[in-house]
Amino acid sequence: MKRVSLYIIALLITATVSSCGKFYKLEKSTDWDKLYSAANEYYEKGDYNKAIILYDKVLPVIRGSERSELAEFNYAYSHFRIKRYIEAAGYFKSFYDTYNRSPMAEEALFMNSYALFLDAPDFNLDQRSSRDAVNAIQLFINRFPQSDSYERAMTMIDDLQKRFEEKAYQESKMYYRLTEGLFPGEFYRACIINFQNFAKSYPDSKYNEELAYKLVEVSAAYAERSVFNKKEERLNQSINFADTFHRRYPNSEFLKKVENLSTKTQAELMAHQKLKKEYDERTTAAKEAAEEEKRNKEATEALRNADNQGN
Repeated sequence: MKRVSLYIIALLITATVSSCGKFYKLEKSTDWDKLYSAANEYYEKGDYNKAIILYDKVLPVIRGSERSELAEFNYAYSHFRIKRYIEAAGYFKSFYDTYNRSPMAEEALFMNSYALFLDAPDFNLDQRSSRDAVNAIQLFINRFPQSDSYERAMTMIDDLQKRFEEKAYQESKMYYRLTEGLFPGEFYRACIINFQNFAKSYPDSKYNEELAYKLVEVSAAYAERSVFNKKEERLNQSINFADTFHRRYPNSEFLKKVENLSTKTQAELMAHQKLKKEYDERTTAAKEAAEEEKRNKEATEALRNADNQGN
């Protein structure tokens, strides 16, 4: 039994060495027909790394010939099969740009977008490559609206849009947390703008109700801490946010909290307006008194000048 096992191992080693020797000879060969055939054979067998090595040697020589089309298509797929998605996407796009009338052009353009989609990161990472994927998918949809892959492409876009939405939501929560810092003024304003932009960018998002409540909460806190001459404007803004929330989400779990915030803000607005009126009245009275004093001084000075001239 032991001799049989050793014999099998020896055969495997011999086969491996023989295979490596065969491939080594191919690498050194300048027989382009042989290299082309061998590259295709390795591709069909699923040995994509070896196929890539041979295609790298033969493609510069056969490019522009009839055989180049299949070789470049297989070359792109070889990279895709070993999960080199960025390289694969580039090669698929290059194939499409070169052979846009090929029967394989539609598939190549789809695979360009699919490879970029697979390379797109999770929502918590930089989404620039995801936007490249969306652009590629949109290009495919525009060029081949009747394609069998159309629905699949739309599903990919939906998936990526959800990542953008989740990314934007997490950023909004980050701004919200920053408002609890020691110097929250600038973050209040940034938070308000961020929440509003989120609602514009994702009008159907499941997060809009929560962020609309937080918008009321943050704007009320911002108004409360505002300087005197900005306070009325910001209190009114917070009340408007609360009214909008009430109209859009009349059955919301946040409604009671929003109503309480709105009531408190309205009371603060009334108190501020009363204080502002008193301040304006005092300012006006002081201004009138100053003007009266100025007129009296001018009159006294005029009489004094008249007396001096009479003397």
